[in-house]
Amino acid sequence: MAMLDNGITKLYYTIGEVAAMVEEEAHVLRYWETEFDSLRPRKNRAGKRVYTKDDLDVVFRIRHLLRDEKFTIDGARQALKRDKSSSRTAPDSVQQLMEMRSFLQKMLDRVKD
Repeated sequence: MAMLDNGITKLYYTIGEVAAMVEEEAHVLRYWETEFDSLRPRKNRAGKRVYTKDDLDVVFRIRHLLRDEKFTIDGARQALKRDKSSSRTAPDSVQQLMEMRSFLQKMLDRVKD
């Protein structure tokens, strides 16, 4: 999260701040909201968009896919879906790694004896 000069971490960002961070116009971010289900910033009581850290991560990922990787909107949408589905399997991977570590530790203990 971004740190302010006084050391306070900022929790929410305006569309203008986010647009400046990713070097895009605000209207581009509003368009991306219509095209990407994963980008849904909340709105405050005044009806203004407020972006969280998670929203920023999605915006930076979309920008990378579209501008740097030269994906189409549809291609970027599919890539984000793949990213999301692979993150769902992460706890399984962590569990497998923990089991493997336990197994290796037991083997190491046997070798030491």
